[in-house]
Amino acid sequence: MTETQILKNKRESAVLIGVIHLYQPEEKLVEYLDELEFLADTAGAVTVKRFTQKLNQPNPKTFLGAGKISEIAGYIRENKIDIAIFDDELSPSQIKNIELIFNCKVLDRTNLILDIFASRAQTSYAATQVELAQYQYLLPRLTNMWTHLSKQKGGIGMKGPGEREIETDRRIIRDKISLLKDKLKKIDKQMAVQRGNRGSLIRVALVGYTNVGKSTIMNLLSKSEVFAENKLFATLDTTVRKVVIENLPFLLTDTVGFIRKLPTQLVESFKSTLDEVREADVLVHVVDISHPNFEEHIETVDQTIAEIDKQDKPTLMVFNKIDAFNYLQREKGDLSPYSKENFNLDDWKRSWIAKTGNNVVFISATQKENVEELKNRLYEMVAELHATRFPYNNFLY
Repeated sequence: MTETQILKNKRESAVLIGVIHLYQPEEKLVEYLDELEFLADTAGAVTVKRFTQKLNQPNPKTFLGAGKISEIAGYIRENKIDIAIFDDELSPSQIKNIELIFNCKVLDRTNLILDIFASRAQTSYAATQVELAQYQYLLPRLTNMWTHLSKQKGGIGMKGPGEREIETDRRIIRDKISLLKDKLKKIDKQMAVQRGNRGSLIRVALVGYTNVGKSTIMNLLSKSEVFAENKLFATLDTTVRKVVIENLPFLLTDTVGFIRKLPTQLVESFKSTLDEVREADVLVHVVDISHPNFEEHIETVDQTIAEIDKQDKPTLMVFNKIDAFNYLQREKGDLSPYSKENFNLDDWKRSWIAKTGNNVVFISATQKENVEELKNRLYEMVAELHATRFPYNNFLY
Protein backbone atom coordinates (compact mmCIF):
# COMPACT_ATOMS: atom_id res chain seq x y z
CA MET A 1 0.00 0.00 0.00
CA THR A 2 1.40 3.37 -1.01
CA GLU A 3 1.78 6.30 1.40
CA THR A 4 -1.06 8.09 -0.42
CA GLN A 5 -3.36 5.10 0.12
CA ILE A 6 -2.39 4.91 3.79
CA LEU A 7 -3.24 8.59 4.28
CA LYS A 8 -6.51 8.14 2.36
CA ASN A 9 -7.57 5.16 4.48
CA LYS A 10 -6.45 6.66 7.79
CA ARG A 11 -9.38 7.19 10.11
CA GLU A 12 -9.52 10.32 12.21
CA SER A 13 -8.75 9.83 15.89
CA ALA A 14 -11.23 11.06 18.47
CA VAL A 15 -11.65 11.53 22.21
CA LEU A 16 -15.11 11.35 23.77
CA ILE A 17 -16.18 13.68 26.56
CA GLY A 18 -19.16 13.42 28.90
CA VAL A 19 -20.30 14.71 32.26
CA ILE A 20 -21.76 13.06 35.36
CA HIS A 21 -24.52 14.98 37.12
CA LEU A 22 -27.63 14.50 39.22
CA TYR A 23 -29.81 13.35 36.32
CA GLN A 24 -27.05 11.43 34.56
CA PRO A 25 -25.18 9.09 36.93
CA GLU A 26 -21.97 7.37 35.95
CA GLU A 27 -23.68 4.14 34.79
CA LYS A 28 -25.94 6.12 32.46
CA LEU A 29 -23.03 8.14 31.11
CA VAL A 30 -21.14 4.94 30.26
CA GLU A 31 -24.14 3.82 28.17
CA TYR A 32 -24.31 7.17 26.38
CA LEU A 33 -20.58 7.16 25.66
CA ASP A 34 -20.83 3.60 24.30
CA GLU A 35 -23.45 4.87 21.88
CA LEU A 36 -21.39 7.97 21.10
CA GLU A 37 -18.44 5.71 20.25
CA PHE A 38 -20.69 3.74 17.88
CA LEU A 39 -21.77 7.03 16.30
CA ALA A 40 -18.12 8.09 15.91
CA ASP A 41 -17.30 4.73 14.33
CA THR A 42 -20.23 5.10 11.93
CA ALA A 43 -18.94 8.56 10.97
CA GLY A 44 -15.48 7.13 10.29
CA ALA A 45 -13.54 8.05 13.44
CA VAL A 46 -11.73 5.74 15.85
CA THR A 47 -12.13 6.49 19.56
CA VAL A 48 -8.82 6.64 21.41
CA LYS A 49 -9.87 7.72 24.91
CA ARG A 50 -12.83 8.84 27.00
CA PHE A 51 -12.88 11.71 29.49
CA THR A 52 -15.55 12.29 32.13
CA GLN A 53 -16.10 14.88 34.85
CA LYS A 54 -18.61 15.32 37.65
CA LEU A 55 -20.35 18.68 37.33
CA ASN A 56 -23.19 20.35 39.20
CA GLN A 57 -23.57 22.76 36.30
CA PRO A 58 -21.58 23.27 33.07
CA ASN A 59 -19.04 26.07 32.73
CA PRO A 60 -20.66 28.70 30.46
CA LYS A 61 -17.33 29.32 28.69
CA THR A 62 -15.81 25.85 28.26
CA PHE A 63 -18.56 23.48 29.47
CA LEU A 64 -16.00 21.59 31.61
CA GLY A 65 -13.91 22.87 34.51
CA ALA A 66 -10.53 24.50 33.86
CA GLY A 67 -8.54 21.54 35.23
CA LYS A 68 -10.30 18.94 33.07
CA ILE A 69 -10.06 21.15 29.98
CA SER A 70 -6.32 21.51 30.56
CA GLU A 71 -5.95 17.73 31.02
CA ILE A 72 -7.79 16.94 27.79
CA ALA A 73 -5.90 19.63 25.86
CA GLY A 74 -2.60 18.10 26.96
CA TYR A 75 -3.67 14.62 25.87
CA ILE A 76 -4.90 15.91 22.49
CA ARG A 77 -1.63 17.75 21.91
CA GLU A 78 0.60 14.83 22.92
CA ASN A 79 -1.32 12.23 20.90
CA LYS A 80 -2.19 14.43 17.90
CA ILE A 81 -5.95 13.79 18.23
CA ASP A 82 -8.10 15.03 15.33
CA ILE A 83 -11.52 15.46 16.96
CA ALA A 84 -12.97 16.05 20.42
CA ILE A 85 -16.60 14.88 20.63
CA PHE A 86 -18.89 15.98 23.47
CA ASP A 87 -21.94 13.88 24.32
CA ASP A 88 -23.89 17.01 25.27
CA GLU A 89 -24.91 19.88 23.03
CA LEU A 90 -22.54 22.84 23.21
CA SER A 91 -23.32 26.50 22.73
CA PRO A 92 -21.63 28.39 19.85
CA SER A 93 -19.35 30.28 22.23
CA GLN A 94 -18.36 27.07 24.04
CA ILE A 95 -17.36 25.39 20.75
CA LYS A 96 -15.34 28.47 19.77
CA ASN A 97 -13.55 28.65 23.13
CA ILE A 98 -12.83 24.92 23.32
CA GLU A 99 -11.48 24.81 19.75
CA LEU A 100 -9.03 27.59 20.61
CA ILE A 101 -7.78 25.60 23.63
CA PHE A 102 -7.75 22.13 22.03
CA ASN A 103 -6.53 23.30 18.62
CA CYS A 104 -8.59 20.57 16.93
CA LYS A 105 -12.12 20.03 15.63
CA VAL A 106 -14.78 20.08 18.34
CA LEU A 107 -18.15 18.40 17.75
CA ASP A 108 -21.15 17.75 19.95
CA ARG A 109 -23.55 14.82 19.67
CA THR A 110 -25.98 16.73 17.43
CA ASN A 111 -23.25 17.80 15.03
CA LEU A 112 -21.98 14.23 14.80
CA ILE A 113 -25.43 12.83 14.01
CA LEU A 114 -25.95 15.50 11.35
CA ASP A 115 -22.61 14.54 9.80
CA ILE A 116 -23.66 10.87 9.67
CA PHE A 117 -26.98 11.79 8.10
CA ALA A 118 -25.17 13.86 5.47
CA SER A 119 -22.93 10.92 4.52
CA ARG A 120 -25.85 8.46 4.49
CA ALA A 121 -28.29 10.49 2.37
CA GLN A 122 -28.64 8.66 -0.94
CA THR A 123 -31.51 10.43 -2.68
CA SER A 124 -32.01 14.09 -3.50
CA TYR A 125 -34.91 14.23 -1.05
CA ALA A 126 -32.90 12.86 1.87
CA ALA A 127 -29.99 15.14 0.99
CA THR A 128 -32.33 18.14 1.02
CA GLN A 129 -33.71 17.14 4.42
CA VAL A 130 -30.22 16.80 5.86
CA GLU A 131 -29.09 20.10 4.34
CA LEU A 132 -32.05 21.88 5.93
CA ALA A 133 -31.21 20.36 9.33
CA GLN A 134 -27.58 21.41 8.97
CA TYR A 135 -28.46 25.01 8.19
CA GLN A 136 -30.94 25.13 11.08
CA TYR A 137 -28.16 23.87 13.35
CA LEU A 138 -25.65 26.32 11.86
CA LEU A 139 -27.74 29.49 12.07
CA PRO A 140 -27.53 30.17 15.84
CA ARG A 141 -23.89 29.09 15.82
CA LEU A 142 -22.56 31.68 13.42
CA THR A 143 -19.69 33.65 14.90
CA ASN A 144 -17.04 35.91 13.46
CA MET A 145 -14.83 32.81 13.26
CA TRP A 146 -16.91 31.52 10.33
CA THR A 147 -15.75 32.08 6.75
CA HIS A 148 -17.86 34.74 5.08
CA LEU A 149 -20.73 33.03 3.26
CA SER A 150 -21.63 35.85 0.88
CA LYS A 151 -19.34 34.28 -1.72
CA GLN A 152 -22.09 31.71 -2.24
CA LYS A 153 -24.41 34.44 -3.38
CA GLY A 154 -23.42 37.66 -5.20
CA GLY A 155 -22.33 40.42 -2.84
CA ILE A 156 -23.52 43.38 -4.93
CA GLY A 157 -26.64 44.89 -3.41
CA MET A 158 -26.55 42.35 -0.59
CA LYS A 159 -24.80 44.33 2.08
CA GLY A 160 -26.62 47.36 3.45
CA PRO A 161 -24.94 50.38 5.04
CA GLY A 162 -23.17 49.39 8.22
CA GLU A 163 -24.15 45.74 7.92
CA ARG A 164 -21.53 43.44 9.35
CA GLU A 165 -20.39 40.21 7.67
CA ILE A 166 -22.03 38.11 10.37
CA GLU A 167 -25.42 39.72 9.68
CA THR A 168 -25.02 39.09 5.96
CA ASP A 169 -24.15 35.48 6.66
CA ARG A 170 -27.23 35.02 8.83
CA ARG A 171 -29.47 36.48 6.14
CA ILE A 172 -27.98 34.22 3.48
CA ILE A 173 -28.58 31.15 5.66
CA ARG A 174 -32.16 32.22 6.45
CA ASP A 175 -32.80 32.60 2.70
CA LYS A 176 -31.30 29.15 2.11
CA ILE A 177 -33.48 27.63 4.84
CA SER A 178 -36.56 29.23 3.29
CA LEU A 179 -35.68 27.82 -0.16
CA LEU A 180 -35.08 24.34 1.24
CA LYS A 181 -38.37 24.39 3.14
CA ASP A 182 -40.22 25.39 -0.03
CA LYS A 183 -38.50 22.59 -1.92
CA LEU A 184 -39.47 20.05 0.74
CA LYS A 185 -43.07 21.29 0.78
CA LYS A 186 -43.34 20.57 -2.94
CA ILE A 187 -41.86 17.10 -2.54
CA ASP A 188 -44.10 16.44 0.51
CA LYS A 189 -47.16 17.28 -1.61
CA GLN A 190 -46.00 14.86 -4.29
CA MET A 191 -45.42 12.16 -1.68
CA ALA A 192 -48.83 12.83 -0.12
CA VAL A 193 -50.39 12.24 -3.55
CA GLN A 194 -48.39 9.02 -3.86
CA ARG A 195 -49.63 7.88 -0.46
CA GLY A 196 -53.18 8.68 -1.53
CA ASN A 197 -52.75 6.65 -4.73
CA ARG A 198 -51.68 3.50 -2.91
CA GLY A 199 -55.24 2.27 -2.87
CA SER A 200 -57.28 0.63 -0.15
CA LEU A 201 -54.47 -1.27 1.50
CA ILE A 202 -53.64 -1.46 5.20
CA ARG A 203 -50.39 0.37 5.98
CA VAL A 204 -47.81 -1.15 8.31
CA ALA A 205 -44.76 0.86 9.47
CA LEU A 206 -41.54 -0.58 10.87
CA VAL A 207 -40.33 1.63 13.73
CA GLY A 208 -37.58 1.27 16.29
CA TYR A 209 -34.26 2.43 17.59
CA THR A 210 -31.48 2.75 15.03
CA ASN A 211 -29.61 -0.44 14.09
CA VAL A 212 -32.22 -2.89 15.44
CA GLY A 213 -32.71 -4.74 12.14
CA LYS A 214 -35.73 -3.01 10.56
CA SER A 215 -34.27 -3.10 7.04
CA THR A 216 -33.35 -6.77 7.37
CA ILE A 217 -36.94 -7.56 8.41
CA MET A 218 -38.18 -5.44 5.51
CA ASN A 219 -36.10 -7.53 3.11
CA LEU A 220 -37.40 -10.77 4.65
CA LEU A 221 -41.07 -9.84 4.39
CA SER A 222 -41.02 -8.02 1.06
CA LYS A 223 -38.30 -10.10 -0.64
CA SER A 224 -36.63 -6.84 -1.68
CA GLU A 225 -33.08 -5.55 -1.34
CA VAL A 226 -33.28 -2.57 1.02
CA PHE A 227 -29.79 -1.55 2.17
CA ALA A 228 -28.99 -3.03 5.58
CA GLU A 229 -25.75 -2.68 7.54
CA ASN A 230 -24.52 -2.96 11.12
CA LYS A 231 -24.16 0.80 11.40
CA LEU A 232 -26.28 3.53 12.96
CA PHE A 233 -28.69 5.20 10.52
CA ALA A 234 -27.95 2.84 7.63
CA THR A 235 -31.41 3.74 6.27
CA LEU A 236 -32.48 7.36 5.82
CA ASP A 237 -34.90 7.19 2.90
CA THR A 238 -38.41 5.94 3.54
CA THR A 239 -39.00 2.72 1.60
CA VAL A 240 -42.49 1.35 0.88
CA ARG A 241 -43.10 -2.15 -0.46
CA LYS A 242 -46.22 -4.18 -1.16
CA VAL A 243 -46.19 -7.38 0.90
CA VAL A 244 -48.50 -10.38 0.51
CA ILE A 245 -48.84 -12.89 3.35
CA GLU A 246 -50.90 -15.88 2.22
CA ASN A 247 -53.53 -14.05 0.14
CA LEU A 248 -53.58 -10.76 2.05
CA PRO A 249 -51.73 -7.75 0.59
CA PHE A 250 -50.63 -4.71 2.63
CA LEU A 251 -48.05 -1.91 2.42
CA LEU A 252 -44.90 -2.12 4.55
CA THR A 253 -42.80 0.97 5.27
CA ASP A 254 -39.21 1.04 6.52
CA THR A 255 -38.49 4.27 8.42
CA VAL A 256 -35.40 6.01 9.76
CA GLY A 257 -34.34 4.78 13.20
CA PHE A 258 -34.76 6.82 16.37
CA ILE A 259 -32.02 7.60 18.87
CA ARG A 260 -31.65 9.20 22.27
CA LYS A 261 -31.09 12.96 22.15
CA LEU A 262 -32.28 13.06 18.53
CA PRO A 263 -31.63 16.60 17.22
CA THR A 264 -34.82 18.63 16.95
CA GLN A 265 -33.59 19.89 13.56
CA LEU A 266 -33.75 16.34 12.21
CA VAL A 267 -37.22 15.72 13.63
CA GLU A 268 -38.48 18.77 11.75
CA SER A 269 -36.65 18.15 8.49
CA PHE A 270 -37.53 14.44 8.33
CA LYS A 271 -41.23 15.22 8.50
CA SER A 272 -42.07 12.87 5.61
CA THR A 273 -40.71 9.85 7.46
CA LEU A 274 -42.76 10.83 10.49
CA ASP A 275 -45.82 11.22 8.24
CA GLU A 276 -45.45 7.56 7.30
CA VAL A 277 -45.65 6.70 11.01
CA ARG A 278 -48.65 8.99 11.52
CA GLU A 279 -50.56 7.52 8.58
CA ALA A 280 -49.76 3.89 9.36
CA ASP A 281 -52.58 1.60 10.51
CA VAL A 282 -50.25 -0.83 12.33
CA LEU A 283 -46.86 -0.25 13.91
CA VAL A 284 -44.22 -2.97 14.11
CA HIS A 285 -41.88 -1.88 16.90
CA VAL A 286 -38.57 -3.69 16.35
CA VAL A 287 -36.28 -4.06 19.39
CA ASP A 288 -32.69 -5.33 19.55
CA ILE A 289 -33.04 -7.79 22.45
CA SER A 290 -29.27 -8.35 22.49
CA HIS A 291 -28.58 -4.74 23.44
CA PRO A 292 -28.07 -4.28 27.20
CA ASN A 293 -30.18 -1.09 27.17
CA PHE A 294 -33.07 -2.35 25.07
CA GLU A 295 -35.65 -1.24 27.65
CA GLU A 296 -34.46 2.35 27.44
CA HIS A 297 -34.52 2.09 23.64
CA ILE A 298 -38.17 1.02 23.83
CA GLU A 299 -38.93 4.02 26.02
CA THR A 300 -37.14 6.41 23.63
CA VAL A 301 -39.11 5.13 20.63
CA ASP A 302 -42.42 5.19 22.52
CA GLN A 303 -41.82 8.79 23.62
CA THR A 304 -40.91 9.90 20.10
CA ILE A 305 -43.95 8.22 18.58
CA ALA A 306 -46.20 9.76 21.26
CA GLU A 307 -44.86 13.20 20.31
CA ILE A 308 -45.58 12.81 16.59
CA ASP A 309 -48.70 10.67 16.70
CA LYS A 310 -51.36 10.92 19.41
CA GLN A 311 -53.36 7.97 18.11
CA ASP A 312 -53.32 4.65 19.92
CA LYS A 313 -52.53 2.18 17.13
CA PRO A 314 -52.24 -1.62 17.13
CA THR A 315 -48.57 -2.39 17.74
CA LEU A 316 -46.63 -5.60 17.33
CA MET A 317 -43.49 -5.79 19.46
CA VAL A 318 -40.78 -7.72 17.60
CA PHE A 319 -37.76 -8.62 19.70
CA ASN A 320 -35.02 -9.23 17.15
CA LYS A 321 -31.46 -10.65 17.36
CA ILE A 322 -32.28 -13.45 19.81
CA ASP A 323 -29.31 -15.31 18.29
CA ALA A 324 -26.94 -12.58 19.54
CA PHE A 325 -28.37 -12.41 23.08
CA ASN A 326 -25.86 -12.96 25.88
CA TYR A 327 -26.02 -11.88 29.51
CA LEU A 328 -24.76 -12.95 32.91
CA GLN A 329 -27.10 -14.58 35.40
CA ARG A 330 -26.28 -12.89 38.68
CA GLU A 331 -28.66 -14.81 40.93
CA LYS A 332 -26.98 -17.04 43.54
CA GLY A 333 -23.55 -16.01 42.28
CA ASP A 334 -23.97 -17.96 39.02
CA LEU A 335 -21.98 -16.03 36.42
CA SER A 336 -22.25 -18.57 33.59
CA PRO A 337 -23.29 -16.82 30.35
CA TYR A 338 -26.68 -17.37 28.79
CA SER A 339 -26.45 -17.43 25.01
CA LYS A 340 -28.27 -18.96 22.05
CA GLU A 341 -26.87 -22.36 23.05
CA ASN A 342 -28.75 -22.46 26.37
CA PHE A 343 -31.52 -19.88 25.95
CA ASN A 344 -33.92 -21.07 23.26
CA LEU A 345 -37.16 -19.75 21.80
CA ASP A 346 -39.31 -21.53 24.39
CA ASP A 347 -37.30 -19.82 27.13
CA TRP A 348 -38.06 -16.47 25.54
CA LYS A 349 -41.77 -17.26 25.41
CA ARG A 350 -41.73 -18.02 29.15
CA SER A 351 -39.82 -14.83 30.01
CA TRP A 352 -41.31 -11.72 31.62
CA ILE A 353 -41.01 -9.91 28.29
CA ALA A 354 -43.46 -12.29 26.65
CA LYS A 355 -45.99 -11.56 29.40
CA THR A 356 -46.05 -7.81 28.75
CA GLY A 357 -48.73 -8.19 26.08
CA ASN A 358 -50.32 -10.45 23.48
CA ASN A 359 -48.57 -8.94 20.48
CA VAL A 360 -45.00 -10.01 21.22
CA VAL A 361 -42.76 -12.02 18.87
CA PHE A 362 -39.15 -13.17 19.27
CA ILE A 363 -37.11 -13.61 16.09
CA SER A 364 -33.68 -13.56 14.52
CA ALA A 365 -33.99 -11.81 11.17
CA THR A 366 -30.48 -12.70 10.03
CA GLN A 367 -30.90 -16.39 10.96
CA LYS A 368 -34.55 -16.39 9.80
CA GLU A 369 -35.60 -17.91 13.11
CA ASN A 370 -39.32 -17.79 14.03
CA VAL A 371 -40.09 -15.59 11.01
CA GLU A 372 -43.25 -17.64 10.30
CA GLU A 373 -44.74 -16.61 13.66
CA LEU A 374 -43.98 -12.97 12.79
CA LYS A 375 -45.82 -13.39 9.48
CA ASN A 376 -48.77 -15.08 11.20
CA ARG A 377 -49.12 -12.30 13.78
CA LEU A 378 -48.93 -9.64 11.07
CA TYR A 379 -51.51 -11.50 9.01
CA GLU A 380 -53.92 -11.64 11.96
CA MET A 381 -53.55 -7.91 12.75
CA VAL A 382 -53.87 -6.77 9.14
CA ALA A 383 -56.79 -9.12 8.43
CA GLU A 384 -58.70 -7.84 11.46
CA LEU A 385 -58.27 -4.22 10.37
CA HIS A 386 -59.10 -5.06 6.77
CA ALA A 387 -62.33 -6.80 7.79
CA THR A 388 -63.38 -3.71 9.76
CA ARG A 389 -62.38 -1.12 7.18
CA PHE A 390 -63.35 -2.93 3.98
CA PRO A 391 -66.22 -5.28 4.96
CA TYR A 392 -67.38 -5.73 1.36
CA ASN A 393 -63.99 -7.06 0.30
CA ASN A 394 -63.89 -9.76 2.94
CA PHE A 395 -64.96 -12.44 0.50
CA LEU A 396 -61.55 -12.07 -1.16
CA TYR A 397 -59.78 -13.18 1.99
